[in-house]
Amino acid sequence: MEDPLGTTVSFFDIALILFLVLLNGFFVAAEFAMVKVRSTRIEQLVLEGNKRAKFAQGVTDKMDAYLSATQLGITLASLGLGWVGESTIATLITNWFHDLNLAVTAATVHTIAVIISFLVITFLHIVLGELAPKSLAIHRSEGTVLWTAGPLIVFYKVMYPFIWTLNGTANGFVRMLGIRPATEAEMAHNEEEIRMIVTQSHESGMLDETERILFDNIFDFSNRVAREIMVPRTDMLCLYVDRPFDDNMRKAETEKHTRFPLAKEDKDNIVGIVHIKDLYAVALNGSKNLSLETIARKPVTVPESMPIKDVLRILQKSRSELAIVIDEYGGTAGIVTTEDILEELVGEIQDEFDEERPFIEMYGEDLSIDARMLIDEVNEYFSLRIESEDVDTIGGWVYAQFNTPHVGAKVNVDNLQFIISEMDSLRVTRLTVKRLKSVDAEEAQRLA
Repeated sequence: MEDPLGTTVSFFDIALILFLVLLNGFFVAAEFAMVKVRSTRIEQLVLEGNKRAKFAQGVTDKMDAYLSATQLGITLASLGLGWVGESTIATLITNWFHDLNLAVTAATVHTIAVIISFLVITFLHIVLGELAPKSLAIHRSEGTVLWTAGPLIVFYKVMYPFIWTLNGTANGFVRMLGIRPATEAEMAHNEEEIRMIVTQSHESGMLDETERILFDNIFDFSNRVAREIMVPRTDMLCLYVDRPFDDNMRKAETEKHTRFPLAKEDKDNIVGIVHIKDLYAVALNGSKNLSLETIARKPVTVPESMPIKDVLRILQKSRSELAIVIDEYGGTAGIVTTEDILEELVGEIQDEFDEERPFIEMYGEDLSIDARMLIDEVNEYFSLRIESEDVDTIGGWVYAQFNTPHVGAKVNVDNLQFIISEMDSLRVTRLTVKRLKSVDAEEAQRLA
């Protein structure tokens, strides 16, 4: 093909344009794939003997360096495409106008040719050189990184002097601005960022509601301590050394638990843990005069401030299902079980003997909540900002608002009203939560 000035466009010119577009796409795909792929999956493929996975592992282990290589490759391919592509396409269009013998000036033809060539090259660059490779790399990151790693390593080694120079210059400029250059470690996400990623994945349908809740519980799990999830001392069901065997046996059969703390005189003196099967063994052997201390197992004790992840580790190590929680004065604060800990991750685990009421019940427009709910959970559920350094539960906080708490006592917080609905002796066990109307809320705020 030849224009009036003798300019020709060869097949090589067209092939070069397509090559540069695909080359740009290669580096884009390599960049997104190495960031998206899971390093643990690459390690697994290496262990399975996948040869290409070894190259991929080398790339992901030095991500900073190879990201710089992909950026250099994208820049060179884009510059080459702009240099070769627009002039080639413009020449094709100019020749086409010449062949049509249209009555237009050479300047007009040139302007039209430049505009069309710019649009064509931009379209090819964005669609084939950017968007398509990016989508491929995101949805097929594993296969893409395995395919691109080898050529990328070759490119990196060939261009290493340029990459080193460019990286050094860029890092020096960043330091001049008082900023420390970023590293691979800083690409890791903190807790809040991961929570946002989980939320976005849930909203896009990648995670269902159960999986989203599980992720949230995992983060909350590390912040929980034994005091926050234990069965409090007042709710502990104990067997007693100084009581007749039949009384202890009757209590064990009535309560239907598998393990009971064994107390001597009172709950501050827990001498062991008794398993229900050992009680039945004693009953069947006719050894009812035997002291329960002889069949009790050594109790595991943990401080009330210990993180529950550490409590779980101790229970696993000791092969025990129950630990006695000790307060700061050395007395018994409560008990915590492996079930209590696992429920922090997966939610309530009910068996055929559990008759516990749900923590939250709805009655029309009102809610009934268990007073053992943590203040943090109440704040999150109702979007409140209740703070207390002395108590952990909403029941304890409401109790502290009164000199003599009683059923029907009310506490207003923002546009909500907490009403003591049930008590066990002096302990608040259940609260009713009402939403105040705007007028009532303003009046409550004025009185406060």
